[in-house]
Amino acid sequence: MNDNTELFEINNIVSKIVSERSSKRSFLPDEVSIDLVRDIIEKASRAPSGTNTQPWKVTCVTGKTKSKLTRAVLNAAAEGEAKVEYEYMPSTLREPYISRKRAVGYALFELYGIKRDDYPARKAAMLRNFEFFGAPVGLFFRMDRDLLHGSWLDVGMFMQNVMILARGKGLETCPQQAWCNFGSVVHEVLNIPNDEIIISGMSLGYAKEAPENTLVSDRADINEFTTFLQ
Repeated sequence: MNDNTELFEINNIVSKIVSERSSKRSFLPDEVSIDLVRDIIEKASRAPSGTNTQPWKVTCVTGKTKSKLTRAVLNAAAEGEAKVEYEYMPSTLREPYISRKRAVGYALFELYGIKRDDYPARKAAMLRNFEFFGAPVGLFFRMDRDLLHGSWLDVGMFMQNVMILARGKGLETCPQQAWCNFGSVVHEVLNIPNDEIIISGMSLGYAKEAPENTLVSDRADINEFTTFLQ
C-alpha cells in the first residue's frame, strides 16, 4: 500500500466518523474503562490553541460522584434554584436560528413520543440531561474565567476532538451545555473553583438502540453559509 492509498483510506474513515456523528440521548450502563477515557482525552489535547495556551481543563465523573451530582442538580431543579453559568444564546433568537432550534426540538419530542403542548413531559425529557442519559461517564470542560473569546474557540476544538476520538473507540457522546444552567451546583459538588468557568458537560458511553438516538439534525446547504472568492 503506497502512502496516497493509505491516506485516502484514512480520509474515508475520518469522514465517516465525522459525518455520522450525532448527539446520543440514551446510553447503555456498560462500564467504560477509565484508561480508555484517559487515552481519548490525552489524544484530544493535540487540538490547536492560540500560541499553544492549551486553556482546556477537564473533570471526569463516574460512580458515586456522578450519582451525587445528578441528585444535587435534580434537587436544585425541583426547588427552582437554577443559576446560569453564562448565557449561551441571546434572549431573543432571530431567524434562521429560531427555526432551526424549534425544528430539532420538535423532532426530538416526536421521537420521545411527546406532544408539543405536553410541557410536563418536555420538562421531564430535559431533566434526563442531568442523569447523563444513562451514560456511565460524564465530562466537564472548564477554563480560567479571565480568558477571552479565543480560548473559547480552543476549548471547542478540544471538545470536538474528544467526540470524534470517542467514536473511533466505539463510544458515543452528547455535549450538554444544559449543565451550565446549574453552574453553582456543579462548582460545589465537583470542587471547581469560582475563578474557572464551566463551558459544557458531556455524556460518554456506549449508545443504546433507542428512538431518540436515530435523530439526525438537518444541516444547511453549503451555499447558505460559505462564500467562495477568486
